[in-house]
Amino acid sequence: MRARLKDVAERAGVSIKTVSNVVNGHPHVSAATRERVEAAIAELSYRPNLSARNLRSGRSGVVALAVPDLDNPYFAELATRVISAAGQRGWTVLVDQTQGDPDKERLVVGGSRSHLIDGLLFSPLALTQRDLTGREDRTPMVLLGERVGRRAPYDHAGIDNVAAARAATLHLAERGRRRIAALGAQRAPSAATARLRLKGYRQALAACGLAADPSLIAHAPAWHRTGGAEAMAALLKADAPDAVFCFNDALALGALRTLLSRGYRVPQDVMVMGFDDIEDGRFATPSLSTVSPGKALIAESAVSLLADRLAGATGEPREVRVPHRLTPRESSSSGAFP
Repeated sequence: MRARLKDVAERAGVSIKTVSNVVNGHPHVSAATRERVEAAIAELSYRPNLSARNLRSGRSGVVALAVPDLDNPYFAELATRVISAAGQRGWTVLVDQTQGDPDKERLVVGGSRSHLIDGLLFSPLALTQRDLTGREDRTPMVLLGERVGRRAPYDHAGIDNVAAARAATLHLAERGRRRIAALGAQRAPSAATARLRLKGYRQALAACGLAADPSLIAHAPAWHRTGGAEAMAALLKADAPDAVFCFNDALALGALRTLLSRGYRVPQDVMVMGFDDIEDGRFATPSLSTVSPGKALIAESAVSLLADRLAGATGEPREVRVPHRLTPRESSSSGAFP
């Protein structure tokens, strides 16, 4: 027979209200009481009746996550972490992809699924500040990725892309590399992330007294492995770089393939640095040096921001800047391979 809230309260020696407070994550419960209630929950295998709870609260218990591209490993891994963080709060996550299409993104923010969800986590590519400021749907929303404009009226969780790209480029320069290429530049108006990472790259070159050679900037309209392979091939038509900073790991994996297939040794001839710390990079040969953007913390911060808004928090939009971490591996090791 399924355990009830009353059963947990009796086992823990507390009131039903106290058990409810623990289950719903309310902070005003002493550590000792919370521990006793959680032990009783575990012993009785108690599971909250979400249907009844949602009926009473007027909530669905479902939030949406909209990202540009689930074929991109970064967004797939981020979605996994969002689902995990949301699950800690008893939420189900509805995942959607927009492919960076402005019409699809407007549907997302326009409330096309507002009857199904309590809140929205959204990583936009094509929308402008005007699109977000003029949003009529009142479903709480938190932004991921690049902040859209300086005054978009929504909470945001992300990283400092300029600082992270600067650190990645400096890492290569500090290992004696002087012809450092940037792979992943984009011309599209929506390419905010690419512009910021290019800015960080240029800042690092300037700090090291290195000239910014336009021939060392390779464009990639799509940040996938194929794009990285093709852009690397284009760079090799001129004087080959001795290092390449790729604007994401998928591009870097494609670049690695081109370099190795053309007979270049990595890292001896060309060092390679990626960005995103996707799992595939750890198993590449050589393993891929990268920038870890703290996907788990981005997910947890975004879910926490949304939870606050769902609980009634008001006030100015909040900005959570998650720290990045440089993760050197074999592709930029100064120690040689035979």
